[in-house]
Order: sequence, then structure tokens, then C-alpha cells
Amino acid sequence: MSFSQARWVRGDNVLEPSLFEIGRAEGGTVVAEPEEELVSLLGGIERIIPGNLIRKELKLPGLSEPEVARHFNHLAQMNYGVDSGPYWLGSCTMKYTPKLVMRVADHQALRDMHPYSPEELTEGLLSILYELQEMLSKITGLPHYTLQPAAGAQGEFVGTLIIRKKISDLGERRDEMLIPETAHGSNFASAAMAGFRVVRIPPSEEGTIDMSALKASISERTAGIMITNPNTLGIFEDRMVEISELIHANGGYVYYDGANLNAIMGWVKLSDIGVDVAHLNIHKTFSAPHGGGGPGAGAVGVVDQLKDYLPVPIIVRDGERYKLSYDLPKSIGKVRMFYGNVGVLIKAWAYLKMLGSEGVRESAAISVLNANYVRKKLMNSGFEVPYGRNRPCKHEFVISLAKIKKETGVRALDFSKALIDEGLHPPTMYFPQIVQECLMIEPTESDSIAELDRYVGAMIKIKEKAYERPEEIINAPKRAAITRIDESFANKVLWLSWKIYEKSRGQEELNR
Repeated sequence: MSFSQARWVRGDNVLEPSLFEIGRAEGGTVVAEPEEELVSLLGGIERIIPGNLIRKELKLPGLSEPEVARHFNHLAQMNYGVDSGPYWLGSCTMKYTPKLVMRVADHQALRDMHPYSPEELTEGLLSILYELQEMLSKITGLPHYTLQPAAGAQGEFVGTLIIRKKISDLGERRDEMLIPETAHGSNFASAAMAGFRVVRIPPSEEGTIDMSALKASISERTAGIMITNPNTLGIFEDRMVEISELIHANGGYVYYDGANLNAIMGWVKLSDIGVDVAHLNIHKTFSAPHGGGGPGAGAVGVVDQLKDYLPVPIIVRDGERYKLSYDLPKSIGKVRMFYGNVGVLIKAWAYLKMLGSEGVRESAAISVLNANYVRKKLMNSGFEVPYGRNRPCKHEFVISLAKIKKETGVRALDFSKALIDEGLHPPTMYFPQIVQECLMIEPTESDSIAELDRYVGAMIKIKEKAYERPEEIINAPKRAAITRIDESFANKVLWLSWKIYEKSRGQEELNR
């Protein structure tokens, strides 16, 4: 049965077959029978492990080394990453990662260090992580950090747990967390997981927090607010200090989601705008590559009054020595095995060392400049910007294709698929949900003006084609290895292994 029969449609490029298909074409499957010595060894193992759980034959495709190498090289060529071209996922900050940063993290002394190594043999690494904490403190103004959380969402969870435990220690009954609808998407889940009832705050017509709605939502049950600034519309919350003062006056805490810190790093200190606790997406803002499931890191910084609640252990400096300290009696406990994703943290340390203070500021400034350049060009070409149209955006912005959909039938999804045919990765789509048929675009500081113009040109080309030949956009992509698939079917019938694929090859079974 062909791939098309399995509801996969070939594009103009050749869809790389699996090793098993190549192997069959080359003469079948190799079955490795155990040697006499191995049979003897297996006999001993079977006294410990049931025999039916021990694999005694190895089925591998009959392939030469060049064929295997070419197969995986072809798969790599079919993939798309920050080294391939623009990767403008809004709210994700998919910036280019300098190769020197990767080389530092791949240093043998760091790469091969065992996580159970004693402290006295790991002081070099601990000094690197301590320096990273100090640099993050300088950027944000928050004096105390944990590098333990393994991702941004886990950092959010840590921050909300810290707030909850502090409130509990004060004997207060505050169980509501205010979250703007323009906040980072995982805030709502993190607050709920920490035991808070989520109170949603709508945006104003300008895209910032509706202050009237905020004031009406604050009560004796308010534990705090989780705020993303710039928000997910790419707009800076210019009344942030006032918001913090309102929350503090009511006895609550201000949590800052660092998803969009790339726009303001080096320009705005979180401590100056009233933030009590914040997580930073190390894997976004500080260049470690992410996507496809990780890896990430979500460092959490806090003010003095919340220091004792940080997860243990924390990294401290004792004279000329660096060590792990568990001396936090009010700690929320350990949230991650070992000490977070250390490789990601090393990349961030190297990245900040390369940039220096002025480089951090310049990176943020260029990311804002690039976003405003692209937004202005798209607005001049008829794309709708529903919020903040008359003010500058920060590092990202949101456009709505609702009008285009109404007039042509082309959805944001179709538009994104058409970008693939232009050799570009689509931006974030359908988020934030307060904007219909939206695309969320974040150029970052990585791309040149030529790349910005290329992306804008592709957007304009697709828009024009949507009005002239909408069926071409609705059926895109055509030049990718895989074109449109039955997404409902793909979500229900997962081919997680070759055996499952084999079972799906019968047409009758597939139709069921």
C-alpha cells in the first residue's frame, strides 16, 4: 500500500521511505541468530529475567553504511530549524543560536560530568551556574534565583507555589489569581495546578489590561496577578507600576512571565516595575535552541521576602567556594531531578558572556526594530492589526486574517501552509484566542533586512493569491515532502512504531 493510501500525500519533493522499506527493496530483513556464547549468556540471564522478555533475535534492514548515512541526512534536509531560515513563532522567541555557545556546552569536561558527582569535584560548573544567577539578577533586579525548573511552564508552577506557600504562612485565605487574557498561554493552567481559581482580565481596546476590569476583580481573595509584559499582543503594559501598586496595596503578589523578556532585557528592570517573582525562559531569551519537545529551562527569581521559599538546593558562594545549599526551611521542596537542564544553562551563560551588558540591550532593541519594520510593511499592504495599531509594538505583533477568510475562504491555517511552499516556517497561529484567525509574528533580532523583506514579500504574495486563486492556498503546501493530511485521522490513529504502521497497511483496517 502506498503512502497516499495511508492518507499521506506526496508533495513535489520525494518522501523519504523508512529504513524498513529500503531494506525490503534491497533484499529483505536480516535476522541475527545468537552465537553460542550469547546463548549461554542468555541462559544465565533467564534465571533473573523471564525468557519471554528477552529479545533473542534482531531484525534489521539489510543496508550498507552509505545507505544508512544518506537516509538520516535526507531526513535532516527535510527538517526546518533556526539554521534553515526565518522561524518567526510568536511568543516563542526562536532566535539563532551562535555555534560558539553550542561548542562551550559540548565541552567534554561539562558534557561528561555525572549528575551524582560530589560538590568538591564540580565547583567549576557550580561557579558557572552561580555567575549565570548573578547575570540574571543584574538584568532583572531580582536578587535571588533558582535554576532548577526544567521549562518555562515549570517555572510558572514554581512561582505560583511560592506565592501559595507564602500566603499560607501568613495565615491568609487568598485563593484567586488574576490573569489577563493577553498573558502567556500556560499561565492559566499553572495557576490552577497550584490550587488557585483563575480570574480572567480582558484587554482594553488598545490591547493593554483593562484597568476598570482589573480594579473590579481585586478582592480580599486575590493572591496576586500573573502578567506577561510585553503581552502576547506584543504591546508593552505601560501602566505596569500602577498595576503592581494596586496588587501590593491589597496584599497580593506580582508574578512576571518571562516569555517576552527578549523585548525589554537590559532596558527595563523587573524590580523597578514591582515584580515579586518571575520566571525566565532561558531557552528563548538567552539563545538555547528549543522546540520539538525541548530542552528548556525556567529560572525563577524572587525578591528578598520570598527567598526562603525557593526550591532546594540553591547555589551559593561561600568565600572562594561554590556549593549547593539546602538551608531554606520554608522551601517548597525539590521540583526537578538533579539541578535542572544544566546544558541549557551553560549555553545561556556563554551567550551572556559573549554579549555583555551593551550586547543584551542591543539585541532587545534590534528585535523591537525588526518587529515594527515588518508590522508596518504588512499594515501598508492591507493586513489587519486589531490591537495597538496606532502605537509601536515590541518584539512581536498579531495580525488577523478574519477579513480575508470572510472574503476568500482562506483561513489562517491555509495561509500558514502556503508559507511552507515559500520555504518559510509559519508563525504561531490561532493564539492569542482573543483575535480571530490570527497569526502571531516574532522576527527576533536574528534576521537581516533582506530576510525580513523576503518574509514580507511571501506574505503579500499569498494574500494576493488568496483573492485571485484561493483554491491554491486552501490546498497548500504542494512543494513540501508531505502536503495536506487528514488531521483528525492523524490524531486518532498514531503510528508510533513500525509495527503499528504495518498493522495499518490493510485498507479495510485503515478505513475502520
